[in-house]
Amino acid sequence: MRQNISYVPFREHPSRRLPQLLLGLALYGFSLSVLVRAALGVNPWSVLYEGLERRTPLSFGTISAVLGVLVLLLWIPLKQRPTFGTFANIAVLAVSSDIGLLVLPADLGLPARAGLLVGGIVLNGLSVAVYVGARFGPGPRDGLMTGAAAVTGGSLRRVRTVIELAVLSVGWLLGGTAGAGTVLYAVAVGTVTQFFMPCFAYRSPGDAPRASVRAD
Repeated sequence: MRQNISYVPFREHPSRRLPQLLLGLALYGFSLSVLVRAALGVNPWSVLYEGLERRTPLSFGTISAVLGVLVLLLWIPLKQRPTFGTFANIAVLAVSSDIGLLVLPADLGLPARAGLLVGGIVLNGLSVAVYVGARFGPGPRDGLMTGAAAVTGGSLRRVRTVIELAVLSVGWLLGGTAGAGTVLYAVAVGTVTQFFMPCFAYRSPGDAPRASVRAD
């Protein structure tokens, strides 16, 4: 199924789209903390956050915000332009992931951790569909991917793979948690997101069928 998830200006039905954006980002940040507490492996960027958290006095959420800002600097040579959704992504993810780590218990048994892993991946995919479906523009890491693909001429899949492998490698070397959960996340989260996207993709009156893109 094709869904149009391109940027829609802020002025178009903000009362409908803004709550969806903020809810989706809050759930996404919380899902990252769920995966951290599962301690069975997190997504590549969270591996990097964990690694830096071990080696700096900064919290997981603060590191995600700092790296989000640094990634935005890479947008300049790629000629990418941030939107409201880009900055909301940085701020809301930082706060919600730190809150999640405060309220979720650590050092759980394996059955509970396995449940957190599966639940975290489902929540992560759902939350991506919610906030991307609001169509306020890409987050810093998504914009890096699309900008690099446009400049290099590579496919989005290839560019994303290269970026995430690089991030994963650095994070693992710094002491971040990579494991079976990292692999399961990579395999499953796209499918979960695609499943939920039709439910949350905002349909603009100006949409044209030929302008649509695949949700995956």
